[in-house]
Amino acid sequence: TLVTLIIISGFIFFSSNASRAEETNQKSLVGVELLTGFGWGKLKGQTNYNIIPFSAAFDFNLKNLAAKINFKPRQLFQFQIEPFLGFISRPKNNFETGTIFWLKLGLSPDTWKFQPYVKLGAGLNYMTLHTHEQSTQFNFTEQTALGIHYFFTNNTAFTLEGRWRHLSNSAMREPNHGINSYSVNTGLAYKF
Repeated sequence: TLVTLIIISGFIFFSSNASRAEETNQKSLVGVELLTGFGWGKLKGQTNYNIIPFSAAFDFNLKNLAAKINFKPRQLFQFQIEPFLGFISRPKNNFETGTIFWLKLGLSPDTWKFQPYVKLGAGLNYMTLHTHEQSTQFNFTEQTALGIHYFFTNNTAFTLEGRWRHLSNSAMREPNHGINSYSVNTGLAYKF
């Protein structure tokens, strides 16, 4: 879909400029986040969909890139690559895996202890669960998130995040009704 293409295009653009940023001695990879939580949604003709996700998000600083167009944000401005694995507990035991590409924007200066943020992401998903909504096990996902970091040391933060996710196969095959779900995630973020 359009959001997926925008996020992937941004990743390609960022990757092509990452080597130039490293040449000027500025870090691109600035942190990592480890998250887990609980997700839920509704399925047709089956019981609710429940998942326990585990993910590692790699944070890449976009401020250097933004400075080239004279945009100098004081808050977080990051691109994230987030591989994940999820244990599906309902309607029956299964798993899903994939990668999400995020654009993350802080809502307060990145020097504050409390740092709320919003994220917009898209990615790829493979699930072993067969559903009435999806004819394929390989799907695409679009997600939004609202969260907060609380830095209890200079480099380490407790993270709490709420997410909305849409899963579909982008009309590659019918049926393609999509699965919408919500999750609450928590974990730790570490800045290098």
